[in-house]
Amino acid sequence: MTAAVHSSRDSHSEWVRLRTLVNLRWTAVFGQIVAIGVAWLVYDIALDLALCLLIVGATVLANLLAMLLFPENRRLSETETMLTLVFDTAQLALLLAVTGGLDNPFALLILAPTAIAATALHTLPTVIVGMVTITLVSLLGIYSAPIMMYDGTLIAVPEIFEFGIWVAIIIGVVFLGIYARRVSSEIHSMGDALLATQMALAREQKLTDLGGVVAAAAHELGTPLATIKLVSTELADELDDRPELREDALLIRQQADRCRDILRSMGRAGKDDKHLRVAPLLAVLREAAEPHLNRGKTILFEAAPGPGGSERQPSVIRFPELVHALRNLVQNAVDFARETVWVEAEWSAETITVRIVDDGPGYPPGVLGRIGDPFLSARKGEADRGKRAEYEGMGLGLFIAKTLLERTGARLKFANGTAPYLQGAEYPGRSGAVVEVVWPAARIASAEGALGENQPIIR
Repeated sequence: MTAAVHSSRDSHSEWVRLRTLVNLRWTAVFGQIVAIGVAWLVYDIALDLALCLLIVGATVLANLLAMLLFPENRRLSETETMLTLVFDTAQLALLLAVTGGLDNPFALLILAPTAIAATALHTLPTVIVGMVTITLVSLLGIYSAPIMMYDGTLIAVPEIFEFGIWVAIIIGVVFLGIYARRVSSEIHSMGDALLATQMALAREQKLTDLGGVVAAAAHELGTPLATIKLVSTELADELDDRPELREDALLIRQQADRCRDILRSMGRAGKDDKHLRVAPLLAVLREAAEPHLNRGKTILFEAAPGPGGSERQPSVIRFPELVHALRNLVQNAVDFARETVWVEAEWSAETITVRIVDDGPGYPPGVLGRIGDPFLSARKGEADRGKRAEYEGMGLGLFIAKTLLERTGARLKFANGTAPYLQGAEYPGRSGAVVEVVWPAARIASAEGALGENQPIIR
């Protein structure tokens, strides 16, 4: 799953189609031609028309070559996208240089390639495009042809305004680059995290389906195995006078018993085992924590009714996402616990609550409000580095758990059992991280009970 997410992240820069940039260029070419025509024909501005059209023609030629040499579905690499945007920036800067420089009101459009780079590329290519833009804008402030009317009138803004335009464009490049890059990174991270969530849920669903297949197989094979055992026992009794054949019959019975034990260990008997779909709340919690019971930490389970709750614990629908998410939360608690993790269940007529508490250092106060965001390692402080060599995750565990549980109607709260700055013996029990999961009872509780009502035996 981790490799797939990394692959997705690395491929974001190749999501830009060449056709998209070509279409944007055609729009820019159309706008540039219209602006040149209006300035020349309507406002009598003395432009070097041949030079202007030659510069615009360079973009037209680049577009035509791209359309002829590459297929429509060609996706650009990060370097190719960066070079394309640098070319567009240089072309626009050159056109501005012969049409007034920073005095040209369209100078603001030079921000567009940087904004596109910040959205589509990683940080380094975005910085390169931004630095090229800043360099060209600075050169425009020094070297550019003035705007002249045909009657010789010079059109120019005061120097202080020209300086202000330069500063505004520079600030715009930096601000838009950082802002667009930040938003784009969060969108990409959320997309990657959701992909990881879907993969985790698909895996849990496959395991659930496999359990149903095994249960059906165990049920169907139970009768022939019992027959084999019965026949082999009778053969053994009849072959007392032939010990070599009697040993073979006993071996057959022994292997039939072994097959029965294997099937029992692989799945619960019953073709339509309702325990695969509905189970007591505490059983579901134990199932979720089972992979972490032998990791050197004590996991204690507690279940009790809350105010107005029934003495009998509720049976809940065994959603695959519920089991997987609770398993992630227990794993996180075990990873950082000193000795003990508590898994508590409480229920009332309206709600079902599960709390997972550990005696570890808790969450850093600075990230409590952001826990559940993708790629946030909530408890990966300096003191914890190296604590568990294999625990080098991507910060997706809590995000996946939170997302999956919210799909089942749950609300999650993250807190610390006590102040995280206490040391050693100052820690009371249950002093670490606290995760509280609350469901409306109607969302996950089953009215049937785990296995349904007992059926009468009809003779």
